[in-house]
Amino acid sequence: MERFVYTASPSRIVFGADSIDQLPAEIERLGATRALVLCTPNQREQAQAIADRLPGRIAGIFDEAAMHVPIETARKARALASELKADCALAVGGGSTIGLGKAIALESGLPIIAVPTTYAGSEATPIYGITEAGLKKTGRDARVLPRVVIYDPGLTLSLPLDLTVTSAINAMAHAAEGLYAHDGNPVISLMAEEGIRACAASLQPLRENPRDLPARSQALYGAWLCGTVLGAVSMGLHHKLCHTLGGTFDLPHAQVHTVVLPYALAYNASAAPEAMARIARALGTAEAAMGFFELARTHGAAVSLKAIGMPAAGLEHAADLAVSNQYPNPRPLEKAALRALLGRAWEGAPPQA
Repeated sequence: MERFVYTASPSRIVFGADSIDQLPAEIERLGATRALVLCTPNQREQAQAIADRLPGRIAGIFDEAAMHVPIETARKARALASELKADCALAVGGGSTIGLGKAIALESGLPIIAVPTTYAGSEATPIYGITEAGLKKTGRDARVLPRVVIYDPGLTLSLPLDLTVTSAINAMAHAAEGLYAHDGNPVISLMAEEGIRACAASLQPLRENPRDLPARSQALYGAWLCGTVLGAVSMGLHHKLCHTLGGTFDLPHAQVHTVVLPYALAYNASAAPEAMARIARALGTAEAAMGFFELARTHGAAVSLKAIGMPAAGLEHAADLAVSNQYPNPRPLEKAALRALLGRAWEGAPPQA
């Protein structure tokens, strides 16, 4: 008999083509009058266009969001929010921008409206991450969960194909680990399998036409499901490795998730056979780890840590960090086995247990 605890997310989800048109009403619903718009430097123009929809309700724009939320950037954004007397953070972008909004909310409790333009999934979780002195520290806090998420697939049409692929696989990684989470439940397992299926199925149509709006909608739907999984249950080895590699060696977030996922699944395969069967079924492949490896390679993503800038000299240190703090994982963490995993991932060799 099943025994589980499930808490539904209180976020308000507004999904669909042209749903950005509902942003003024959602801002009004929150009672906000001085929103601080957050974005990366590259998304300033898109953020400005969205801010222009809210005349009289924008306190300012902070366009310095960066990968892994450096503490220095978080402090600067927090100070600006206080100086401008902002009463809401409007995060336009992917995980870096939404993560910055969370860093502000963690200290001030400022409500967040998230407008995702990638498939990262951060918008659906109460998880934050801040990098300080070369180490990325993560945690969970209800204050950082966005109050409203507006999923408009039209805002993802300009996402380059290479980032589309890695961002979608990043999303699927949340669902994959959710399927073997120690605190999982049947509802989350359904979301996880469907999220993987939807994201994976969107990639071939988008490869043929990156502006295929129904395919973009399918990818964003899958990303919402995968992000919801991330926010509801605990993550294991894969996420631990990615936070270690990303925060310590400044590797690109979605790309490191894409490279590591097949190897983390191969490591856990013998200890989580039911999860692996569900992942393979969602991908339409015979095996989970090789399924993700081939999915990435077929769609042109890097499949080695070497290709995304990981120094070979850092592998030993990464293995040490990965076992430094124990956490739930289907298979016990073994230093020698993890070092071997990282070695294969660095080379881009096919994953194996």
